[in-house]
Amino acid sequence: MEQTIQVGNRLVGEGQSCFIVAEAGVNHNGDVALARKLIDVAVEAGADAVKFQKRSIEEIFIQSYLENPYFSVNGLGATYGEHRRRLELTEDEFAYLIEYAREKGIIFYASAWDARSADFLDSLQVPAFKITSADVTNLPLIEHIAKKRKPIFMSTGMSTMDEVDEAVATIMRYHDQLILQHCVSTYPCESKDVNLQVMNTLRTRFGVPVGYSGHERGIAIPAAAAALGAVVVEKHFTLDRTMKGPDHAASLEAQGLQR
Repeated sequence: MEQTIQVGNRLVGEGQSCFIVAEAGVNHNGDVALARKLIDVAVEAGADAVKFQKRSIEEIFIQSYLENPYFSVNGLGATYGEHRRRLELTEDEFAYLIEYAREKGIIFYASAWDARSADFLDSLQVPAFKITSADVTNLPLIEHIAKKRKPIFMSTGMSTMDEVDEAVATIMRYHDQLILQHCVSTYPCESKDVNLQVMNTLRTRFGVPVGYSGHERGIAIPAAAAALGAVVVEKHFTLDRTMKGPDHAASLEAQGLQR
């Protein structure tokens, strides 16, 4: 049977055109003006959705870790805490961006990295949630999000199949509006490591729509994923790949996203 899931004004699933997610992530570098430009680029490229990330920094990192010196060439602060805080938008800025996306006619949702962030995004009536690869084993967070009974996109990078089993079972206790995304958590990911056949394994094992979230260079792999039946393709994008920040170098610029 063909299975489809309603996300905003789009049906996602078998028999539908591939749902293209422009992953802005934290490539706004904490600047709401840059975030707005990213939405514009996603709209101009014809993406179906633009996705951001929301974290409550003090809730997901211990203080000693936040105080650690941070020496990355892409760092935005002298300590890891300064770096991470610089990458966050305020709640008022998030509310503004969601309304702006609605005006532009593009679906807006986000990865919720903690329960507080999930509650905040839910208060803004996002049409779906993303669970990151890093949180596949965070069953309390997964359950918290699943209880909201909204569609969930979940990436599976770094996970064993047993871990995906547990995460899927946790969601299925509350609803079946789940789309799994095959993902390899290296930045950038080499083409030889992608193994798109994992999508077939996930589709057969769980009986849910399956897509792809990529961190590789270029656009050949997402096109191949779509040809192999990915119902959703998610790619990071940026205004400038040379900017400081954790994800710019592994992202597409505007022309790449359009292609």
